Amino acid sequence: MSTRRMITTLVACGALLAGAALAQVVTRDPVQALKAILAPGHGMHFTETTTLSDGDDERADRRRKGIFEFDAKGGAKALDVTTTGGEHGHERVIGFNHDIGGTSYWSGGLIGKWLKKGKTWWKDSHQLHLWHTDLLGYDEQLVNPAEPATLAVLLKNGRRSGDTVTGAITFEKLGQVSRWVEHSTHAGWDPDTRLAYTVTLTSAGLVSRVQSTFTFADGLDELVGRTLHVDTRYSRWGGKVSIKAPDPRETTTELCIEGICDWRLPS
Repeated sequence: MSTRRMITTLVACGALLAGAALAQVVTRDPVQALKAILAPGHGMHFTETTTLSDGDDERADRRRKGIFEFDAKGGAKALDVTTTGGEHGHERVIGFNHDIGGTSYWSGGLIGKWLKKGKTWWKDSHQLHLWHTDLLGYDEQLVNPAEPATLAVLLKNGRRSGDTVTGAITFEKLGQVSRWVEHSTHAGWDPDTRLAYTVTLTSAGLVSRVQSTFTFADGLDELVGRTLHVDTRYSRWGGKVSIKAPDPRETTTELCIEGICDWRLPS
């Protein structure tokens, strides 16, 4: 075989292999890829930026980074999230359990101003569920790409182009498939509110980024009419994670509010 013919053959084979690889990326089923890595003791890392806009007034509201531990169905068995920016500054929350008996721990932020002297964490054992909106804030990411049912609906409703899927979904429809939304305080807001989203996939079919946008039609008066943009990036899907409760010696169930230092939730 001549050198020229050999080069031509190699180029043709390379093109075929590249095309096959591209086809594999495009046709890989993200839902099945997700299900394959869901297991207790495993999870993913994320970083998040939120922006709240009102006409020409736009500002970066808060930034988050943290870890989620999965349950076998893609729910958040536990979370450990640090938030910076916003009205109350740096804060960290640790939460466990979507089921009855959920417990959360708060440090810094507004709670930090109410902690008893010598304590770093406030323990709240009175949660019926892990109400993550109360932990993370009204501006959290409502789309949970670790839930197979949620991811399936996003893919079905959206339009795929290469490694991105764009679409829109109402709060009501998202809440029908997402336990994450079910356990958010947004669940009681206008069900017809439309959330626009862009999901970016990796070559392995896992989600690397979710961008979502919606305008508040209900809720707090200061939010109605304003638009929230949330940009969340995900990494280390399926890696082992370990989320533990804080040291009990640094934890209290009591807060000091307006000079009263035995304030606690009713038992």
